Amino acid sequence: MADDRDLPPSLAEQVAMRLRDQVISGVLTPGQRLSEAKLATDLDISRNTLREVFRLLTREGLLKHEPNRGVFVAVPSMASILDIYRVRRLIEVPALAQAWPRHAAVVRMRAAVDRAEAMLPAQDWRAIGSANMEFHAAIVALTDSPRLIAFFAHIIAELRLAFGLLDSPELLHSPYISMNAQILARLEAGDAPAAATMLDDYLSKSERAVMAAFARLG
Repeated sequence: MADDRDLPPSLAEQVAMRLRDQVISGVLTPGQRLSEAKLATDLDISRNTLREVFRLLTREGLLKHEPNRGVFVAVPSMASILDIYRVRRLIEVPALAQAWPRHAAVVRMRAAVDRAEAMLPAQDWRAIGSANMEFHAAIVALTDSPRLIAFFAHIIAELRLAFGLLDSPELLHSPYISMNAQILARLEAGDAPAAATMLDDYLSKSERAVMAAFARLG
C-alpha cells in the first residue's frame, strides 16, 4: 500500500504551500486579516477550497480564525518562539554535524549566502531574511529526509512570523550574514563538526536577540 506522503498534493495542499511560502518570504505578516473573497479570486480557487486551505494552515499555527471577525495571520507567542528554537537545535545542529561537504544542499547554502551579501548594500532586509531562511532550510536538506524537510518548512514559516513582529530587521539579520558565511566556510573546508558547533552558538545568540526584541514589544 502506498504511503499517503507519496501521493500528489491536493489542490488545497498546493495552495497552502503557496501561502506558507508567502509567510516565509514576509509577504504575509503577523496579524494581517485575510479576505476570503479577494484570496479566492487572486488564487483562482473556490471558497470551499480556500476554507480547506485555511483549516490546514490553522492546524499548523500559521493562521487563526476569530469568530465574527474572519481569518488572520497568526501572531506568535514567546512560548512558541522558545519552542521553535528548541526544535531548530534538535534538527539543524545534527544535520550539519553529519553533513557531507559535497552534498547538493551545500550549493543551496552558498547561493543563499551570496544572495544575502548581494542585498546588503541596498539594505533589502526582507530579501535578506528570505535568504537566511533558505540557508537554514538547505541545512535541513542535508539530511535527505523528506519528512524532516517538510516539517522544517512549517517551523521556518512560524519563525518568519516572529521576525515580522520585530521593528529592527537590520539588528535581526545583519550580524548573521557573516555568521552564515563562516559556518559555510567550515563545512566547505570539510570540518562539519566545527560548523555544527558554530551553528549551535549562532542559534543561541539568535534566540536571545529575538526574545529580547520580542520582550520590548510588551
